[in-house]
Amino acid sequence: MSTVVADGATAPLVEHPASRRVRLGNWLVLGLTIAVFAVLAWNRRWMSDDGLIVLRTVRQILAGNGPVFNAGERVESNTSTLWTYLLVAFGWIPGLRLEWLAVVLGLLCSTGGLLLALDGTRRLVGSALVAPAGVLVLIALPPFRDFATSGLETGLITLWLGTTWWLLVRHARRTPAGPVWGTAVVIGLGVLVRPDLALFSVAAGAGLLVLEWRGWRQGLLWGAAAAALPVAYQVFRMGYYGLLTPNTALVKEASGALWGRGWAYLTDFAAPYYLWIPLTLCLLLAGLGLRRTRIERRMAVVVAVPLFGGLALALYVVRVGGDFMHARMLLPALVSLLLPVLVVRLSRVTVVPLLALGIWTIVAAGWLRTSYTTLPAAEDETLGIADERAAYVAASRHEHPILAEDFDEFTALTDPINAMLATGQAPAVLVQNKQGEWHRYPTTNGHTVATFFNIGGPGMLLPLDMWVHDPIGLANPVAAHTTPYPGRRIGHNKYAGTPWEVAELTGETPVELTVNGDFTVPSIDAIRGIFACPPNRDVLDSVRAPLTFDRFRQNLLHAGGRTALRYDYDPRHATRCS
Repeated sequence: MSTVVADGATAPLVEHPASRRVRLGNWLVLGLTIAVFAVLAWNRRWMSDDGLIVLRTVRQILAGNGPVFNAGERVESNTSTLWTYLLVAFGWIPGLRLEWLAVVLGLLCSTGGLLLALDGTRRLVGSALVAPAGVLVLIALPPFRDFATSGLETGLITLWLGTTWWLLVRHARRTPAGPVWGTAVVIGLGVLVRPDLALFSVAAGAGLLVLEWRGWRQGLLWGAAAAALPVAYQVFRMGYYGLLTPNTALVKEASGALWGRGWAYLTDFAAPYYLWIPLTLCLLLAGLGLRRTRIERRMAVVVAVPLFGGLALALYVVRVGGDFMHARMLLPALVSLLLPVLVVRLSRVTVVPLLALGIWTIVAAGWLRTSYTTLPAAEDETLGIADERAAYVAASRHEHPILAEDFDEFTALTDPINAMLATGQAPAVLVQNKQGEWHRYPTTNGHTVATFFNIGGPGMLLPLDMWVHDPIGLANPVAAHTTPYPGRRIGHNKYAGTPWEVAELTGETPVELTVNGDFTVPSIDAIRGIFACPPNRDVLDSVRAPLTFDRFRQNLLHAGGRTALRYDYDPRHATRCS
């Protein structure tokens, strides 16, 4: 280190021994905290079926078929654009299993993001010895450790939140780690990490403008830098997929309001771990820190960003009804709210609340769980919320289910289909009756089609040129535009099963399967009536017709109308064209 002396020369800047000890002590605290989290998260490593859905899209991209789940059908079945392409960036490595790539990369993103977030809060505290506080809450919660290695974008969310926070604190401390427009670009990436993170991006963007205000001209330039990549991708999304949102947002009706279900989801997260205890202690620690610190305007601005951003994220999740995965959708909001108190100044007045927080951490990490974690189904049947990791461990009978082959359920479904495909028979819609027998209904679309509730595992085990559909619409453009089915759990409340596939993709009426109840002649005719309507047929053409310049233009111009289009889940109520 050096400093400038009177004659313009530089002289060494000697660091005070006490300052050096504080700095080393703080890095020891941060390093040990991150190491503990990494070990605990690795010990919970696993792969979710939704993570396998992402990986089939990665396989399609690497195979040259484009960012699709099924070749020849442009459906955006992945919510996180950046997570998909981050996996693509490393997925080309020969011999590398994508499942392991997703697990390891997710853990690296989680640990890297948590380290940046911790260092940002350490810089916020100043030149004082710090102790872990809010970070203990995160490490103690099983879902935060679980989703670090689930194959989903949760680790990338932690990395983005941590990076954004670290950059903003440096701007507040007047030690930016790059130009303002660079920070603006990072802030703008939130919507590509996951669309709802745009709420945090708005708060962070406003904070950056206040911290670095240099007039409207510069502000507009920074706004343009933040919006450039999201806007470019949005144009691509609308022209390529024909929708305003990812298909997952369409399936989950992400603009709807289900406050009651959302409150139940919040309670399901907060109650088992008595979250009010650590949050109250963190609030107390924040108050004790304020007593000993002169509040500067810049510090107040940077602290306000994660508080407003976190509250907005939590409110949005509650509004849309939450999710079916225990705690998953609320984790980004919790991380955001805890950013200013991940570590706190260690002093005599903070020792007691820190000890109380440590006791809660041990109890929560060791014993506090949801009431349904150990049940065979690992699901609260009343709320429709599942402990996903517990469910997949139970289903696979593996402590660490990673590969698609680890699940007997998936291999039992796909092995007979792969055997049928090996015989070279003509493309058909495959329908399995209650006795487990497969029936074929020839189709002229050039693809064999089968429907499964869980499509991630089958998607990884079946050929890329076969269409793997689900009745809830994640990769199925027919089901995605139905109205929600009453009584089904959040995220799975649409339903258009194999009768829709047979009616829409074949010319046959499967009389021999009418005993199942769904394959009646009136039902098949009603479904065909739906797709005789030009707007409904146009929706399917927007994703299945060859992608020409004119098709891209038409998709781009009419994406709003197609996103809003719905037909009744009961085909008997949707046979007339409007």
